[in-house]
Amino acid sequence: MLKAALAIPGILLGTAIASAQTPVEPVGAIVDAFRSHSIVAMEAAHGDEQMLAFTLALIRDPRFAAVANDLVVEEGNARYQVLMDRYVRGEDVPVAELRQVWENHTVPLNGSGRTATVPEIYRAVREINVSRPRDRQLRVLLGDPPIDWDLVKTQADHQKWIEMRDSHPAALIQLEVLAKGRRALVLYGQMHLQRRQIIANYDMEIWQAQTLVSILERTTPTRVFSVWREPSVVALLPEAASWRVPMLALTRGTVLGGIDFGKYSVASLPRASIQDGKLVPVPRDRWRALPMEEQFDAVLYLGPPLPAPAPNSPAMCSDRAFLEERLRRLTIGGPPGSADRLKQYCAAGI
Repeated sequence: MLKAALAIPGILLGTAIASAQTPVEPVGAIVDAFRSHSIVAMEAAHGDEQMLAFTLALIRDPRFAAVANDLVVEEGNARYQVLMDRYVRGEDVPVAELRQVWENHTVPLNGSGRTATVPEIYRAVREINVSRPRDRQLRVLLGDPPIDWDLVKTQADHQKWIEMRDSHPAALIQLEVLAKGRRALVLYGQMHLQRRQIIANYDMEIWQAQTLVSILERTTPTRVFSVWREPSVVALLPEAASWRVPMLALTRGTVLGGIDFGKYSVASLPRASIQDGKLVPVPRDRWRALPMEEQFDAVLYLGPPLPAPAPNSPAMCSDRAFLEERLRRLTIGGPPGSADRLKQYCAAGI
């Protein structure tokens, strides 16, 4: 149950006494979290160079492979799990086959241009495994639902796969990680990692509000150690300006943990309820509050954010057949206008 807003209005929610906020070295803290948690979850890089650099540093640290077995990734279609298993084991897998993993993602906007370069996370795992015995090699589990785009012709065809984007990886983790006594680092967009869905105004009675983490914690005894990457820590806690980066701060019983989650970088998100199958906006004065410590276990700060990468690249336009298929998928399942914007981008550059 949500706690009433107490203590300092607008700042601390239900935390009688918040301890001083002490940052810790994040790689060591995440390794330590694996000693008491089977699942640690944090944001996927999604083109963010700062997050990619941190993730690579984490999985390349010898301490990580000593406590973790698997990486569960959002950006890989589960239809191609056998290909990924072969690749990270060091087998010869043609890139033309392997790129189906990321090119055939359920979310068409996530598709990048056709390239001969394997994403760095996958390459790093392959390199790490070279020096490890087979029974201690890291495995990459592809969490995106196994959509077959050749069979997707309508929005209804696509929607059924979109609705599996949290339930599918949750089931995958139960079968391939928890049931086998393994431990996994989950790399997903952090909205999938909420315990309570802010967009639904924290109403978790409706199935559409369920997240990967909420499903796991509701259906298994597992408690996920969840990490929120926050680019605006200094705005929330001015003393953080003097902290060395990267840093991680625990939330339970601390100042950052007592701050309303709605004041973090999700502050501008709208909220809605579902009534008779339709989204109905929730007025601002009815927005509920939830302290960060009930939503995430730690806050990761990597310093001031770098400029966001361009949404498209010339590589997106260079292969005509690939471009036409990308436009088809965007028309079926992309945000409104996304197919037209890609057409305009490629027309201007060709």
